[in-house]
Amino acid sequence: MAGIYEDHPVAELPAPDGSRPPAGVIAVQLQALAANDDPFTDAGIKTAYNFASPSNRRATGPLERFVRMVSTAPYAAMVDHVSAERGTLRASADTAEQRVELTGPDGQQRSYVFGLSRQNDGSLEGCWLTDRVLVE
Repeated sequence: MAGIYEDHPVAELPAPDGSRPPAGVIAVQLQALAANDDPFTDAGIKTAYNFASPSNRRATGPLERFVRMVSTAPYAAMVDHVSAERGTLRASADTAEQRVELTGPDGQQRSYVFGLSRQNDGSLEGCWLTDRVLVE
């Protein structure tokens, strides 16, 4: 289990700090993924990893595996997407969900639903993190 946390957070990239609301957490990930290789290779995907909840990282990590997963279908449209249309954010005290329609670099449109939760313990207490990104 320690291996899941050794590579988190990726240094020099946005990371959870408790100040971002759910919409801000989704926005920072979308902005990073739109310019995936800025400031270095796969920085966008690694930013998304920084905002993955511990349970998400247990299911999708370590980092190298997460990068491979996001780089391939059905998530590849997220990488270097050219536009993002965000639906209504539905939120409660501790969970949030938002549908996002992305146009990938190849022009293909794909819809995703981001599911987030507010962490309630440990060093990430109070931070909104992504539990899942479902493909519609």
